[in-house]
Amino acid sequence: MSSGTQSAVRYDRDADGIVVLTLDDPTAEVNLVNDLYRESMGAAVARLERERDDGPGVTGVVVTSAKRTFFAGADLRSLSRAGPEDATRVFAEMEEIKAQLRRLERLGRPVVAALNGAALGAGLEIALACHHRVALDAPRTELGLPEVTLGLLPGGGGVTRVVRMLGLYAGLVDVLLTGTRFTPGAARELGLVDELVDAAEDLLPAARAWILGHRDNQHAAAQPWDRPGYVMPGGTPADPGLAAVLPALPANLRKQTHGAPYPAPRALLSAAVEGASVDFDTACRIESRYLTRLVVGQTSTNMIQAFLDLQAVRSGALRPPGVSPFRASRIGVVGAGVMGAGIAGAAARAGIEVVLQDVDAESAERGRARAAATLADRVSRGRLAPERQDEILARITTTGDPADLSGCEAVIEAVFEDQALKADVHRRVEDVAPRALLATNTSALPISELAAAVRRPEHFIGLHFFSPVDRMPLVEVVKGAKTSPETLAEALDLVQQLRKTAIVVTDGRGFFTSRVYGTLLLEAAAVLGEGVDPQSVERAATTAGFPAPPLAMLDEVSLTLARSIRRAATAAVEPDRDPPPDEPGTAVIDRMLDELGRAGRAAGAGFYDYPAGAGKRLWPGLREHFGRRATLPLPDISERYLFRMALETAGCFEDGVIGSAAAANVGSLLGIGFPRLYGGVVQYMQGYEGRTGRGLRGFVARADELAAAYGDRFRPPRFLRELVEQDRRFPH
Repeated sequence: MSSGTQSAVRYDRDADGIVVLTLDDPTAEVNLVNDLYRESMGAAVARLERERDDGPGVTGVVVTSAKRTFFAGADLRSLSRAGPEDATRVFAEMEEIKAQLRRLERLGRPVVAALNGAALGAGLEIALACHHRVALDAPRTELGLPEVTLGLLPGGGGVTRVVRMLGLYAGLVDVLLTGTRFTPGAARELGLVDELVDAAEDLLPAARAWILGHRDNQHAAAQPWDRPGYVMPGGTPADPGLAAVLPALPANLRKQTHGAPYPAPRALLSAAVEGASVDFDTACRIESRYLTRLVVGQTSTNMIQAFLDLQAVRSGALRPPGVSPFRASRIGVVGAGVMGAGIAGAAARAGIEVVLQDVDAESAERGRARAAATLADRVSRGRLAPERQDEILARITTTGDPADLSGCEAVIEAVFEDQALKADVHRRVEDVAPRALLATNTSALPISELAAAVRRPEHFIGLHFFSPVDRMPLVEVVKGAKTSPETLAEALDLVQQLRKTAIVVTDGRGFFTSRVYGTLLLEAAAVLGEGVDPQSVERAATTAGFPAPPLAMLDEVSLTLARSIRRAATAAVEPDRDPPPDEPGTAVIDRMLDELGRAGRAAGAGFYDYPAGAGKRLWPGLREHFGRRATLPLPDISERYLFRMALETAGCFEDGVIGSAAAANVGSLLGIGFPRLYGGVVQYMQGYEGRTGRGLRGFVARADELAAAYGDRFRPPRFLRELVEQDRRFPH
């Protein structure tokens, strides 16, 4: 069935003539579209065609899996390595895979997919080529076509079949453009699966029963689009009713992406609309052409790399080896404000008993009420079953007495950002919980200095949670000078237990995320100070792919805090070293505070106005006070934002603050909103495509151009130049 002795598809025929094709790649933990699968499926389909009418014949076919998941999708590592020179090969392989599935669905016998686990991407495409789909109704059974989230589109016939099953508009809006991963129940309601079973052992019997009940029904052995008289649900693009609503799709797409250059949604929209206007096989070829263009392009490489980096970080790539796993059953959280309540709520949702302590019982109880409000919000949005709300809240015990922290395996301090206050809290915690992991939630205070206040600095670590804790997935784990590998491993295990994603950084000014994010905000202020219209300042960020405009974010941070952080960084410089020069944007912030009295959203006035009962709007006074003296190309402004963050990241590597490209990519995407289409801040540099060249060499050349035009803050650090000179990449 394949070259050599290995096959990824087992072929078994029973006494009733039902053939079970079991997907089981012997070379991998999950089933993937790779060379072995392609050979094996081709051989299996050819054998089905040979044996269909020979001897006892073939009554029907069941496609199932021997893995925990049905099929994991494409081999992303292989796809990410494809470049423009591989376009012919990529297209041919896609067409071969599609042809196999087309032959399967036109076999003339009923074919059933028995989905024993997740069927994502190519996995669902295999199932869609079957005439009937039975799925195991279990939490781990996810079904969907998430390719668009990786800069791709479904290329195994997924676009063509979904459009013909659900209709063009519903297929795009409900499935393809969203990349949604559906539960089995939701997939059945939508029509992606036909039948659910509650137990894995019921899958094959249900599939066999459907085949035996339909073996003499030729109607059941053909897809709807292959039957006489088929009409596409909702009509084709030529139908007046559909033609009237189709123009709204690209407009909505542009609105959702803020005009950022994401090629996959546009290609998907084009493939679906063009494919709906032609016959099935031509539509499949159109789909392959669009996917080929995406596969060999840089954006899909970037977004796939981000996915792989996230997998690596979540699987423990940053965890010190050889340390026993740590799992907490009871932790303490000191400080019941917004952050403390958020951390306590996250821990309780993860099944951990929490002692929430504050200066008095009343303050602690207010924190518990905050956690309760967050849970109620999750219930209202359908993200939490109502019956679980009280169960989770019962895990949070409130107290004003530090002694109640006794017996906690870890204590996370989340009080106000004051070094003396935090030091005092940790000394008291250490007295009552002498063996606990000691952690501080801070975005900027030096971990090593805080650790100096405790007797066990090797057990002390920073955990920088992001607000709101309920929604932000990242935690920055900050090592102090004396933090032990065991403590680091335990902290990473605890963050994973809280269902968050952790990156590891070393103590230093602003750590990684705050330091890099600050450059974006200051650069936006600098551009405004140069006289660029404020609307252009904001638009340059959103069209580059940033999720929010930077002046608005600076208002959220507060201009007062931004200045305080800058002054603290200057004060922390050692006496024998020159303080860092003020960035151009600092003059704008100082003027906004000292002359114009506008400190940000919390003060009700910043770069934006915040009228009661209405949405925020850019303050008209920005044009009056900062003028409209300059007209810069919007792409230049966008690049300035991206380059400042990227160059600061290179500086973090040079200073030893961060040492992993995967961590930097994940941190920039999950923590500070770096545009997803670039795959993260390091991937942006390594995958750079511009007039000055590609990769790090092209990036450095462009940085020098920006430095000549806009200032020395765009000069690449020595670390980056050495990577280029030595033809190396960032450490992964």
